[in-house]
Amino acid sequence: MKFPWKILMAAPLFFLLALHTSASPAYKDQPTTSHSGSRVCVGCVVVVSVIEQLAQVRNSTAQAAMERLCSYLPEKLFLKSTCYLVIHIFGSDIIKLLSADMNADVVCHTLEFCKQDAGRPLCHLYPPPKVAWELTLKKARHIVEKSQTLKYPRSNSSICSLPFLAKICQEIKSAIKKSVPFKDSDSDKYSVFPTLRGYHWRGRDCNDHSKTAYPGRRPDNWDAHQDSNCNGIWGIDPKDGIPYEKKFCEGSQPRGIILLGDSAGAHFHIAPEWITVLQISLNSFLNLPTAVSNELDWPQFSGITGFLDSTSGIKEDSIYLRLRKRNHCNHRDYQNISKNGASSQNLEKFIESLSRNQLLDYPAIVIYAMIGNDVCNGKMDPVPGMTTPEKLYSKVMETLKYLNSHLPNGSHVIFYGLADGAFLWDHLHNRYHPLGQLNKDVTYAQLYSFLSCLQLSPCQGWMSANKTLRALTSERAELLSRTLKTVATREKFTNFNLFYLDFAFQEITEEWQRRGGQPWQLIEPVDGFHPNEVASILLAEHFWKKVQLQWPEVLGKENPFNSQIEQVFGDQGGH
Repeated sequence: MKFPWKILMAAPLFFLLALHTSASPAYKDQPTTSHSGSRVCVGCVVVVSVIEQLAQVRNSTAQAAMERLCSYLPEKLFLKSTCYLVIHIFGSDIIKLLSADMNADVVCHTLEFCKQDAGRPLCHLYPPPKVAWELTLKKARHIVEKSQTLKYPRSNSSICSLPFLAKICQEIKSAIKKSVPFKDSDSDKYSVFPTLRGYHWRGRDCNDHSKTAYPGRRPDNWDAHQDSNCNGIWGIDPKDGIPYEKKFCEGSQPRGIILLGDSAGAHFHIAPEWITVLQISLNSFLNLPTAVSNELDWPQFSGITGFLDSTSGIKEDSIYLRLRKRNHCNHRDYQNISKNGASSQNLEKFIESLSRNQLLDYPAIVIYAMIGNDVCNGKMDPVPGMTTPEKLYSKVMETLKYLNSHLPNGSHVIFYGLADGAFLWDHLHNRYHPLGQLNKDVTYAQLYSFLSCLQLSPCQGWMSANKTLRALTSERAELLSRTLKTVATREKFTNFNLFYLDFAFQEITEEWQRRGGQPWQLIEPVDGFHPNEVASILLAEHFWKKVQLQWPEVLGKENPFNSQIEQVFGDQGGH
């Protein structure tokens, strides 16, 4: 069997981490093989960096560091097995090169996981070697010139061509492509399985063998005999013979929350403890299989549809949990229809995964939050690839017409404006990235430059040292936000009201500073691009206060029977 050697290098831990830049949609217009190679380069540099730093911190050999890293990985998804396979194949070459004081960039270029294209600069994360690149690489290649691994043909085949990973990859690819639960016995777009677009993304099904039982529907016969809307309220009160659903929920204006979003809305997150050697331990990777099968997204902790307790320690709730607290009849009625790389221009490819029946279901609050990808791409000249106001208007109107034909009457749609990503360079460029914290040798400016060189930047316009380009990107984002605001002001629809809110990152930054925090603490530390969990929750709080003040009808009434629902049904079956 011929193994896809080149892809395997990124396999044990980072075969999806290296794809984190797919959170930007720019790659749809660029050659797949080119970016596959670039992502493998990123994966290689990350893996070798962790091995090198583990050896340094533990005062051990590179061999021991590699084995330690593999021992930490879980058995699920064959992560541990694949890691040991990588050691078997590449371990001796990595050891030789690291022993000769070659850094991760040199190792990966020498083993041809990173390549310098003709006419292009040599891409590197770390500072250049003291000796010229050409001489350093010549020396490194001499060290491994008799290596057997270099004799194997480098293919562009995917890691998914490995037989033992084929099924797992197929499940993940299917969930990504369709944006509906992979495991859904009754095909109602709801699941009893958490990941692969299951109930981490939308409310848990209470009967996966009945297509007429799902979160958000109006109760069937007031759920006198079974729970048809999965809110955990059903049966008949023996005291008066009245169904509990009728007694507690009738007239309470139940409603669901639906997010149409991008990677920020899905809460894209690469855990820093996976690559920060001072934090790496046996417990660091327990959540890795879940993350992999959720596309490296964590919607269960997001500011809009999150339902699990925050891992950040912040006390505020998501918008969904606030709606549920306001009216317990809203239990489980959430949908996170977000996708890494989503923008106004490609939403049509997955909006059909939204589940709402105009006749059978309750109204919904739909938040449209494409906050960056209409101006973000990885091209060296990103400006021509940015969405124009005309194109935005056209696609947004298509989306609104679709929603008007699917949402129950009495729903609400709220546009979020675009973010101003100039924040990223201003607050991060001179700070050390997790890979650079041990030896003070990798800043975010270097990370941005590395990704840009590989044409893998999630947002070339903002993750750039070019001040003029950053300003142009912010100007376009502001122009597109004004377009959304104009649409919200002028357009009317029969089944929902339309509103606009600015993406208030400046306001939540000021709030975070009042709490004693620093602005840089609101950004994902590994990718240096996405709002993190704290930022997401603070944005939810800001959203709630604004809507409560300006459009309270959007949120519905507070249910006076909440305490009685708790007495009878406890946690209503949980999430």
